Amino acid sequence: MDVTLIAVAAAWGAVAGVFVPRAAYRLAVEPGEAWRDACPAGHPITGAAGGWLGIARCARCVAAVPAPMPAPALDLAADEEVRPTAPATVPYRTSTSVSLVTALVCAALAAATGPRPELVVWLLLAPVAVLLALVDRTVQRLPDQLTLPLAAGAAALLGLAELLPGDGGSWLTALLGGLALGAGYLVLFLIHPGGMGFGDVKLALSLGTALGWYGWPVLLVGAFGGFLLGSLYGLGLIALRRAGRKTAIPFGPFMIAGALIGLLLGAPPA
Repeated sequence: MDVTLIAVAAAWGAVAGVFVPRAAYRLAVEPGEAWRDACPAGHPITGAAGGWLGIARCARCVAAVPAPMPAPALDLAADEEVRPTAPATVPYRTSTSVSLVTALVCAALAAATGPRPELVVWLLLAPVAVLLALVDRTVQRLPDQLTLPLAAGAAALLGLAELLPGDGGSWLTALLGGLALGAGYLVLFLIHPGGMGFGDVKLALSLGTALGWYGWPVLLVGAFGGFLLGSLYGLGLIALRRAGRKTAIPFGPFMIAGALIGLLLGAPPA
């Protein structure tokens, strides 16, 4: 086990996780609503990549003197009243827990994969997967702006990984795996649209591609793991009387967790 590699992967995950809360705050809105473009106090979100890249912190709010009551905040720079927006479902602030989770995921992937070319792919995809899980858990939505590029990116990056020496998978099987898992979820969606969102179908494309890289058994383990975790969660809610049999739950986090389990178990020894 390469301790240095694991430490570098964990450091990457921790740093990447710092940038997840801002995107999650902006994306965690109900279907049909525009992405958030202002902080909870109403100040416009600006910065790199149209305000999408950066930490979740509003410099104007930090500079302002806190009001004694939760009344409309004052914009001291412009000396005018700023009307607060609706309360955010995802706090607009940095999160130690998000960075920790992302770091642990990246470290686990490095420990399982070792110094193989596909490890770079997993480390690039992991923060996006954490972001998707956070948004879906909050508003039960998997935005196309994340799921579709994730699927395309997984396929393209794994294609590059196969060109490098020492890879541990097959690009062709990865592509077929993505199509197979996506088709499987599409069938489930058509059979029972109320129990499966179309965002789950799109997410299955990228997860199937990643799992298929290591072969069909790994794909089956990852897919089954997602259903198992989701079922256990749903049964737990029912047992605690916090949900009914027809209550919809966000399935994306369980799909991602199942895929992570599949990759950790399926990576060949380095």
